[in-house]
Amino acid sequence: MPNDSNGVRSMIKEYTLKGLDCANCAGAIEEGVGKLEGVASASLNFVTATLRVDIADGPQDGLREKIERIVRLHEPDALLVEKARGGKAGEILGGGEECEDSDEVKPVGLILGAALLAVAVALKWLTEAGVSAPERFFGMSVAALLAHVCAYIVLGGGVVLSALRSIAKGGIFNEDFLMALATLGAFGNRDCLEAVSVMLFFQVGEYFQGLAVAKSKKSIAALMDIRPDYANLLKDGQTKKVAPDVVKIGDAFVVAPGEKIPLDGVVVEGEATLDTKALTGESVPKKARGGDAVHSGCINQDGVLTIRATRTFGESTASKILDLVENAAAKKAPTENFIRVFARYYTPAVVFLAALIATLPPLLLGGAWSDWLARGLIFLVISCPCALVISIPLGYFGGIGGASKNGILVKGGNYLDALAKLDIVVFDKTGTLTRGVFNVTAVRPAKGFGDRELLEAAAQCEAFSNHPIAHSILRHHGGSIDKARLSAYSETAGHGVSVCLDGTKTIAAGNKALMAKMGVAIEESPLAGTVVYIAANGAFMGSIVISDEIKPDARRAMAALKALGVRKTVMLTGDNERIAAATAGELGIDEAHGGLLPQQKVEWLDRLNAKKRPNTKLAFVGDGINDAPVLAMADVGVAMGGLGSDAAIEAADVVLMTDEPSLLAKAIEIARLTKRVVWQNIGFALGVKSLFLALGAFGVANMWEAVFADVGVTVLAVLNAMKCSRQ
Repeated sequence: MPNDSNGVRSMIKEYTLKGLDCANCAGAIEEGVGKLEGVASASLNFVTATLRVDIADGPQDGLREKIERIVRLHEPDALLVEKARGGKAGEILGGGEECEDSDEVKPVGLILGAALLAVAVALKWLTEAGVSAPERFFGMSVAALLAHVCAYIVLGGGVVLSALRSIAKGGIFNEDFLMALATLGAFGNRDCLEAVSVMLFFQVGEYFQGLAVAKSKKSIAALMDIRPDYANLLKDGQTKKVAPDVVKIGDAFVVAPGEKIPLDGVVVEGEATLDTKALTGESVPKKARGGDAVHSGCINQDGVLTIRATRTFGESTASKILDLVENAAAKKAPTENFIRVFARYYTPAVVFLAALIATLPPLLLGGAWSDWLARGLIFLVISCPCALVISIPLGYFGGIGGASKNGILVKGGNYLDALAKLDIVVFDKTGTLTRGVFNVTAVRPAKGFGDRELLEAAAQCEAFSNHPIAHSILRHHGGSIDKARLSAYSETAGHGVSVCLDGTKTIAAGNKALMAKMGVAIEESPLAGTVVYIAANGAFMGSIVISDEIKPDARRAMAALKALGVRKTVMLTGDNERIAAATAGELGIDEAHGGLLPQQKVEWLDRLNAKKRPNTKLAFVGDGINDAPVLAMADVGVAMGGLGSDAAIEAADVVLMTDEPSLLAKAIEIARLTKRVVWQNIGFALGVKSLFLALGAFGVANMWEAVFADVGVTVLAVLNAMKCSRQ
């Protein structure tokens, strides 16, 4: 159970809103639920129709019913379903059957409405031609008027009913209200043909808008289709198909060709080629055999694997990735927040202006009321902000989905915005720019000691350590260590380790700072690499030099960042200054600082933050648990996800799943494209609407053009937003 920012314990509830198709309504629901007593925060993801509610620990009487009332107020036909563990729909709040959106006109309704309109036009023409009965009502025969009314009921009845329901519940300024008011006003102004025609055009536009939004949602969802549906649990030599969350740590399961690996684990039998593209964006398949660790979400291309689970379903890689991406909507970009606030005030403002346009000129200047009423109604139709409130969230979520396809997990639209404005990028060295695979390259015993004696002492000292340097020493030593002889193991972060041998001999292995702290006089090594100094009972035994290999794409990453306009690259490392300078020179990094403890990295990040240009951001890229503080402190924390520690991944804002630093440049490209598309949509929508609002006010634009300024602009903006997911 997480804590909120005030230290109050809270719980997370998730709901699916079936039938949610209005982005403007989604914003209103999110805002309304977030204001409820007992709710710490609320986030509604329009793309996945998921409402995430952070409920503060305390009285929750009737909270679920209050949430449902808010949903019904803005989306009367939406069905609220609580998500159970494992992502399955659980309890249905308020009961009732799952319902279709009754306000949506299906293709059959569009065809019927268009046919009735054609009949109405024909009857009106016959009346005007003198072929049929004389004019009676609204300049047409009773039959023609009835045909217009029937066509309007088929096409716009659902819209009017939805508007009335919203008004009854206190919700006025929505798209249904604007369209109902405008078209019924046209009827009152004796423009029956225009009223029905506009409603037909509006419903056709809404239909294609729905198709565009659905296609966008589907393309984004396809990028995240990594959740396994089942696991073949192995018990007593038999396999049984079960839900993945049933499998426990230590259980064995079988993965056949073509199936997804359901949980993280270790291969105990078999050999196969795995498609890891959905997780890492890497198109080259990976071989897996006995002893290899494998991740959930990968697809077995051939062979049969028997795997022993090392994590539960909820803690496995696929579940964590899906959780990160699905909940990214909770961290909205400033642009999204601005548009939501803008829409809240914009719609009532234009309704008020439309009323002024319809009433003030004829009162003050004279003239026909019908003409100014028509202008006011046209103004209403144009005013709906749907193009903005639909396309902007789709653009950001598409950018997050496109990044995921490339093996980059971005935890929110706000981090896409930050990536687009990077000025300084700070890197850790080991495991980030280098492979983190250390090899002993020199053994330098002091006078009176031999190579084997030095290696034996170093291996005994490092026997309990999980550090990559310790592993390289043990691997180079090659022999077995009798741990029963060792006691009093101690590790000093950023310095080294010590251990007691046979209860009488204290061995220490570490850097110069550790030796100085112990009062050991050393002979410094002139060789490049990480130097481990060894001492026994205060006597210097010698040094071991360990080198790390630079990642193949690290140079390419630095060049790509410079090409993208990143002003400064910096490396902060615990390795000594000489190694830091050599690595930075080889990679073309602008500035490097070595010999740093975790708290010193934080201090350096503070200094670098002060050197940023105005309105720019700083990113830190790291992989170790000691990088968690600086990852959390940076404007954008970027973690290496393939080999990085869980603490680093949790603290980061962006995760590079392939451990390739060059992916950061790709993330910046995606972020900048997303930002560009978002501002294109904002400029296009506001520009077109401003133009048509002015034309409508001066009587130049007609109702048809008004509908294009609403629905047509929305469809085009949604199609443009889809570019963000195709990267």
